[in-house]
Amino acid sequence: MSLLKKKSPPLLGIDISSTAVKLLELKKTDKRYRVESYAVEPLPATAVVEKTIADVVAVSDSIQRAVKRSGTKAKHAAVAVPGSASISKIISMPAETNDAEMAASIEIQADQYVPYPLDEVALDYEVLGPTEGNPENVDVLLVACRSENVEIRKDALEDAGLIAKVVDVESYAMENAFSLIAEQLPRQGEGLTVAVVDIGATVTTVNIMHDNNIVYTREQVFGGRQLTEEIMRRYGLSYEEAGIAKRQGGLPDNYEAEVLEPFKETVVQQVVRSLQFFFANNHHAQVDHIVLAGGSASIPGIDELIESTPSIGAETSIANPFANMSLSSRVKPQVLGADAPSLMVACGLAMRAFD
Repeated sequence: MSLLKKKSPPLLGIDISSTAVKLLELKKTDKRYRVESYAVEPLPATAVVEKTIADVVAVSDSIQRAVKRSGTKAKHAAVAVPGSASISKIISMPAETNDAEMAASIEIQADQYVPYPLDEVALDYEVLGPTEGNPENVDVLLVACRSENVEIRKDALEDAGLIAKVVDVESYAMENAFSLIAEQLPRQGEGLTVAVVDIGATVTTVNIMHDNNIVYTREQVFGGRQLTEEIMRRYGLSYEEAGIAKRQGGLPDNYEAEVLEPFKETVVQQVVRSLQFFFANNHHAQVDHIVLAGGSASIPGIDELIESTPSIGAETSIANPFANMSLSSRVKPQVLGADAPSLMVACGLAMRAFD
């Protein structure tokens, strides 16, 4: 026993998306979080292709620049593999099983659920609690993914001078950050079915939360890059120029009506389609609230457009996990506010420091 509480070292949440490395460091005093440092560093167009790291050197260089730009001194980091690269399964086991027996049993059971040789797989599990209707058993969450997906992320961090302390799954990092969004919802999200729609550059991920727990995840190939590419095509710009113009403005007068509005309509169609998939495969008949995350969530009016779509009919808001946080002096509130919807995964990873 020690009367001195060991202070855990700071942990950087590092989200490696298709277009950028997002770094976030949180501090916690009592129950309140503070944003200690953060940075968003762009990635070359071919470094990460649909969430698969294709150029580890380019990713590592971007992480290094993000660390420098953020001013952090932290060396430990948490990263995540995409949900599509992992397998999750809840299994029920006798409650009195000890740790050694559970680990051995999990490995045996994993063999039936994982379609790869187990020596090529990174495997972990977490006891969730008593099995509903059978208190003598506990539910255990089994998560597995190809070791190469874990190793390449560890390599990218290590080449940037960081140590990988946690490798999570993006959907669970999102669930972690959702606890901050739930505080802003009626009844703190209890009893509600909430769709978190994360519109990335090339992939849109829909996580359905019920009672603040994730019950459904679906990824589809669609994202903000389609808007960037249409700007390139329409106005003869390079990919970089189109990306800057999309964020900062300065495009011709016809941009809004002829390019942006059709893209917004496409976003609405994608949300409708995702929810239809969910309703068809689950007993839920509606969602009570939609939270928009990812870079495209910042497009003005996108939330009102989704909310006013008759086939959706759910209140819609933009994700801001930092709404109740204080900020360190080196974090600019306006810049963080603009990036907030795309920092949900990084935030969920940074919160792992306090597990």
